[in-house]
Amino acid sequence: MAEQTTTSNSTLKKGPFRKIRAEIDHFNTLTGKDRQRYVTDMLFNNAMYIIIVLAIIFIAIRVPSFVSLSSIVNIISLTASRLPIALGVAGCIVLAGTDISAGRAVGLAACIAGSLLTTANKIFPGMGVQPLPLVILIVIAVGALIGFVNGFCMAKFKLHPYIVTLSTQLILYGTILLYLKMGDNNGQTLSSLSEGYRNLVAGTLFTIGTVAVPRYVLYAIILAAVMWVIWNKTTLGKNMFAVGSNEEAANVSGVNVMRTIILVFVMAGIMYSITGFFEGARIASINGNTGFNYEADAIAACVIGGVSFVGGIGKISGIITGVLLLQIIFTGLNFLSVDQNILYIIKGLVILVACAIDMRKYLVRK
Repeated sequence: MAEQTTTSNSTLKKGPFRKIRAEIDHFNTLTGKDRQRYVTDMLFNNAMYIIIVLAIIFIAIRVPSFVSLSSIVNIISLTASRLPIALGVAGCIVLAGTDISAGRAVGLAACIAGSLLTTANKIFPGMGVQPLPLVILIVIAVGALIGFVNGFCMAKFKLHPYIVTLSTQLILYGTILLYLKMGDNNGQTLSSLSEGYRNLVAGTLFTIGTVAVPRYVLYAIILAAVMWVIWNKTTLGKNMFAVGSNEEAANVSGVNVMRTIILVFVMAGIMYSITGFFEGARIASINGNTGFNYEADAIAACVIGGVSFVGGIGKISGIITGVLLLQIIFTGLNFLSVDQNILYIIKGLVILVACAIDMRKYLVRK
């Protein structure tokens, strides 16, 4: 018995259990009102996770098919499709900013990819299907340009991120509508995408039983790994967190604040373009509303995942968790046949509650 206890304590002191053990030790040192306050704070700070878990349990009981294999794979696929945009937005939030143009950037990237990889090209009549590597480079370049404009305006002219990205959002939406009216398309939906494009992105990676897992799940995992390396192992990542925590202190410490802000937004723009490239093949039907409100989902996922709007705080693992939880709850609400319009209300409440909890944590630390 003594051996088992020793082994258990030893395990709790290692790896991911270290923090749990520290919290248990801290709790054991508290008494009376301090212990009660600690429990209250813990419940309040994790209220969003508790609510989501309870909602998932409720939905699973009401609709057992919610936890079926096909449903789980669908949730994973939706998480993978929305993860790149969340990874991009997260960097902007770490800088104590935001980016509400992300959804329209996704839409523009999807339109460009769809117009160049369709077998019935009405935007550029007579042009055939373009090489996939070329289209990928074009889409990434467009996203990088959008990010550069956003970052440059903020860093150079000290404009608020909300104002800059609101302007960009409107510009991009107008650009999308004009783009779809080019040639003989007359604003129509883009479809008849090439088989190579759809297969590259949405083709079967492998099957679990009779359920197919799409290839973009693998791409999303790779992107998350790349972003983890950038955030945690590069100078850009360290500078990003330094600028987000305290821009003036970072500048005094020798960090090139302007370059850091621009690079983070360029990186975000590339993530939006990749999301658009994925979406074009995934939905196979692209119009002016593609990407609409995607930034709301991304922001909600980031805040749920612990990326703080006060800046300088965030983890890739938290972002993945946030996106996954959000897709689980929205998929569950669809299983309950909740009105699609009510989902907008729920998204708004999720963002509001998550931000309130985040601000409370910040004030307590302060």
